[in-house]
Amino acid sequence: MQDYHNLVVWKRSMDLVEYTYRLTTFFPKEEVYGLTSQLKRAVVSVVANIVEGRGKSTDKDFLKLLYIANGPLDECRCYYEIAMELGFIKQNQFDWIEDKRREVGYLLYKFIQSIQ
Repeated sequence: MQDYHNLVVWKRSMDLVEYTYRLTTFFPKEEVYGLTSQLKRAVVSVVANIVEGRGKSTDKDFLKLLYIANGPLDECRCYYEIAMELGFIKQNQFDWIEDKRREVGYLLYKFIQSIQ
């Protein structure tokens, strides 16, 4: 198998991490231990599960962690929605980041299918 750095899903997930970190710089400072922290942990977890899975010795173990990566990816949508409802981000920012999140989800889905 190839190094995880060459995986498109990993690259797009890393982009999503960067976009999320940049977006949260505009959240209120009192959210640093709340929504900001939750969102950052969730988005990093997506990448971490891909990398951890890639280090496993079997496709079965790799697939398990790719499936696990879907959970925090879904969490991110929830946190982005909360941020928009609370006025931390605007609709256009939500739409943009949600498109990026969906792209990662699609790539993750297609990657899982390719391994199965």
